[in-house]
Amino acid sequence: MIEWMPLATGARPVPQPVATPLVWAGAFAGALGLVALINTVVGPDRPELALTALSLLAAVLGLCARFTAAPGTAVLCWFFLNGFAIPPAGTLTWAGHRDTAWLACLLTAALVGTSLARLAHARAAYRRLAPGNGRHDDADHAAEHP
Repeated sequence: MIEWMPLATGARPVPQPVATPLVWAGAFAGALGLVALINTVVGPDRPELALTALSLLAAVLGLCARFTAAPGTAVLCWFFLNGFAIPPAGTLTWAGHRDTAWLACLLTAALVGTSLARLAHARAAYRRLAPGNGRHDDADHAAEHP
């Protein structure tokens, strides 16, 4: 007779974040693709739209990254925003308050994404390990809650 045994016994570990160089490669490719798409579809003089799209990209990349990847992700997104989303294309400029605000927005988005992922993983781990959250058979569950 075959006896079924669960393969995973004990607590499941919290997922490991993706390596920082892979996150930065995703930021490079994603920012390049987003800025190219926005420039093609909408036009090159729409920095607000590009900033919004790149902030969403930074937040999504933050969901699978370490906190140490956030500054590099923000800078890579800013390079494409500054270099190709505003005229003259291909020229990096520094406009003081504007670029500081853009970098702060991109960094905040990356940190928010990473923080949300860490909180979700911690909550899931707590639910798995908290007493009273074990699995119930249907008969046991019906007997406990008539």
